[in-house]
Amino acid sequence: MNHKTMADTEHRKGIMLAICAYCLWGVAPIYFKLLNEISATEILVHRVIWSFVFMVILMQFIGGFGKLRQLFKQPKQLGILSITSALIAGNWLLFIWAVNNDHMLDASLGYFINPLFNVLLGMLFLSERLRKLQWFAVTLAFIGVMVQLISFGSIPLVSLALAGSFGFYGLLRKKVKVDAKTGLLVETALLMPVALFYLFTTLDSASASMLTNSLDMNLLLMAAGVVTSVPLLCFAGAATRIPLSMLGFFQYIGPSIMFILAISLFNEQFDLEKGVTFVFIWSALVIFSLDMVLQSRRRQRG
Repeated sequence: MNHKTMADTEHRKGIMLAICAYCLWGVAPIYFKLLNEISATEILVHRVIWSFVFMVILMQFIGGFGKLRQLFKQPKQLGILSITSALIAGNWLLFIWAVNNDHMLDASLGYFINPLFNVLLGMLFLSERLRKLQWFAVTLAFIGVMVQLISFGSIPLVSLALAGSFGFYGLLRKKVKVDAKTGLLVETALLMPVALFYLFTTLDSASASMLTNSLDMNLLLMAAGVVTSVPLLCFAGAATRIPLSMLGFFQYIGPSIMFILAISLFNEQFDLEKGVTFVFIWSALVIFSLDMVLQSRRRQRG
């Protein structure tokens, strides 16, 4: 197999992994709604613990502990992963809170903004050049947020925080050059001491104490490991195979599913304030998509 064929295969694999990641993230709110009687912090703690357990079991079967040992000899890489673990924990916590407090539309908007945020990060930190249409798309998204700020007097803080934390997470994971499963295992391992400390200090008062829960509830909490790890593995695998700007393009899938769920299944209110901002963001995404298609055609002709 020559170099170009291998590169094409890896590129296609990256695209499939990205689609899988965002489809799974799109339907994830259904799972978290099943846990809406439990606080966001407690759900986060279980996400960390069971993701770590799931990753250890997975690597026991498919291997990879050798790469883990090599990573411990690279303090700079570990330092970056400690930052990504904090970013992803913050992102998880805010997302769980948004879903279980009827702010799923805000979460959806955050993940619609994120692709355009990725384009800016790619330009600022990875020397990726913005084309004219991309600049126009980013400007429209910025206007959408500013309209909400000026006309309605509110900043979509949840949306911007979700977009920002996940954007920087993707950027740092791309920079760290660690494979998906090793990186995720290290991230969850770094969060484990905090998670276990919280779990043991709140055993008496926790609404999700595994000592008193029903079997169904305990199984639901343990499933957090799979719900968390599988899409993140797909995402991290995609991030190392395709450009950051292209990775952002596929992210429309997740928030689109979330948006439909929020309005149709969970009856969240879609008011004028959100409507105006969404129209600007969607317009920006249409232009961004058009630019991607035109660029792809130019490459094929070339």
